[in-house]
Amino acid sequence: MNVVINAAQLRGLLRLMRPKQWVKNTFVLAPLVFVRAYLDADAVGNALIAFVLFCIASSASYIVNDLRDIERDRRHPTKRLSRPLAAGIVSKTAAFVLLGVLYGLLALGLLVQPNTVLVILGYLALNLLYTYWLKDQPVLDLFAIAVGFVLRVYAGAVALSVPLSSWMAITTLCLALYLAAIKRRQELSNRGTDAREVLARYSISLIDRYAEMSATGALVFYSLFVISSNQKLVVTIPLVIFGLFRYWYVIEQHNEGESPTDLVMTDIPLAATVLAWAGACVWALWP
Repeated sequence: MNVVINAAQLRGLLRLMRPKQWVKNTFVLAPLVFVRAYLDADAVGNALIAFVLFCIASSASYIVNDLRDIERDRRHPTKRLSRPLAAGIVSKTAAFVLLGVLYGLLALGLLVQPNTVLVILGYLALNLLYTYWLKDQPVLDLFAIAVGFVLRVYAGAVALSVPLSSWMAITTLCLALYLAAIKRRQELSNRGTDAREVLARYSISLIDRYAEMSATGALVFYSLFVISSNQKLVVTIPLVIFGLFRYWYVIEQHNEGESPTDLVMTDIPLAATVLAWAGACVWALWP
C-alpha cells in the first residue's frame, strides 16, 4: 500500500513541475540556430545546459505559483483536480522540499554557467512579481509573460557568449504577447471571469485587438529580421504566416488555445509547420 502511495506522490511531484511546459524553454535554443553554431559541439552543449537550467527554473516558478494559489485553485472547476497541491496529492511540505532541491540545482548551475544563471535569476524575480502581483494587473500580466520568453532567448545568447539580436528580441516579445493574449481570450470565453481575477478587467474584443496587433508585429519584425540577417531565411516567412493562420483557425473553429503548449503539440498541421520552420532555418543557415 505504501508503495502505491509513494508512486502516486512521485507522479504528483512530477506533475507539480509541469514538464509539458518545458517545450516553452526551446526558445533558449533559438540563438544556437541563428548564429549557425548548431554544428559546434561545445556550443550545443552550452545551449543544452542553459535549456536544462531554464527547465529547472520554470518548474520552480510553477511550484511557487501553486503554493501561492492553492486555496484559489481548490475553488476552480478544473484546477482543483489537475493541480497536485489543490487536489491533495502532494503536501505543502513535499512541495517546499522539491522547491529547495530545484533552487539547489540552480545554485550548482552557477559553477557551470554563472552568467546564464544570472539571467535566470532575473526570470525567477519576474515570476515572483507575477505570482504575487502582476498576474492580477491588466496588460502588465501579458507583458510579464512575454518578457519571460525574451529572457529565455537572452539566456540562450548568454550561454553562447553572443549578443542578442534586437530584431530577435522584439519578434519574441510580439509572438509571446500574441500567445498570451489568445490564452487570456480563451479563458475569458470558456470560463468567464471566474478563471482569473484579471479577466474581469478585459473584454474579448479588447483582447482580440491585442492579439491582432501582436501577431502583425511578430510577422513584420520577423520578416525584417530574416531579410537583414540572411536572404535565404525568406523561405521561412510563408511558414510563419501559415502558422499564425493555422493557430487562429484552431482557436476559432475548435475553441482551443487555453494552453498554447498543448495546442502546438496536438494539432498535427501546426506541429508540422513548426518542424518545417525549424528545418528550413537549419537549411538556410547551414555553414
